[in-house]
Amino acid sequence: MADADGNKRARDYGLDIPVVQDSFFVKGMNNTDWGMKNRLSRIFNPKSGNTVMLAFDHGYIVGCTSGLERIDLSIAPLADYADVLMGTRGAIRAAIPPTSNKAVCLRATHDASVLFDDMASGSGLGVDMEDALRMNASALAVQCFVGSQKGERDSLEVLCRACDAGYRYGVPVMGVTAVGKEMARTTQYFLLATRLLAELGASIIKTYYCDDFEKVVAGCPVPIVIAGGKKLPENEALTMAYQAIQSGARGVDMGRNIFQSEHPIAMCQAVAKVVHEKFTDKEAYEFYLNEINK
Repeated sequence: MADADGNKRARDYGLDIPVVQDSFFVKGMNNTDWGMKNRLSRIFNPKSGNTVMLAFDHGYIVGCTSGLERIDLSIAPLADYADVLMGTRGAIRAAIPPTSNKAVCLRATHDASVLFDDMASGSGLGVDMEDALRMNASALAVQCFVGSQKGERDSLEVLCRACDAGYRYGVPVMGVTAVGKEMARTTQYFLLATRLLAELGASIIKTYYCDDFEKVVAGCPVPIVIAGGKKLPENEALTMAYQAIQSGARGVDMGRNIFQSEHPIAMCQAVAKVVHEKFTDKEAYEFYLNEINK
């Protein structure tokens, strides 16, 4: 068994050598079933290979938050401008019209609310595969607390069981790296966390952008999408998205940086310009300004 001591630090990431995709465009998914590939093709645009996920699952931890008081008013109108809706089954069933026909990434874990100091202590699987299939989910999102003394083992067990069911039914699982208070958001941490979740079976990894992000992407055998994180000024959020895509990320999963924007539709469109149309951050910000000044 490998241990933490006596290992040489990784150095050859092959940054100048593209990953060979023999038969399917999504990284690491050549050998999965037709149904899995079909769902991945709804998540990742086959032309660009990338995705814009619109995250609005915040309420399952924090309750009402700015921009999500009325999901039917704030999120439903944005559905046309994103590739994937990332939310809980309760919010999606209650507030998103099924006619939107967008791919759904279903938040599958429950965690302790903000009332608790240690969110990792309450993590568990909150959706079974039957209900995910009833909702026509294209993926499940499972939050994992890598590095948390209390939560790591249990959350990784939840991920493994979700991946078992996912491969049984052809539903990809997105492993989400949750960074607890005791963990630093360092390159070395994300190198470990993203690789760990992929090795345990996750088909997509959601993580935060960091220094030397190209190494994190290269060291992960499945596609990475970045989390939007806290609300930033629009130009800064677009710069983060641009830098991540330039470093090899295959998309973004943004929430607050879209639905808390003063002009959410224009911001979602601007993000999509970066992700799918190779706009620079400056070009995308100019597009955003032009849209709001029409």
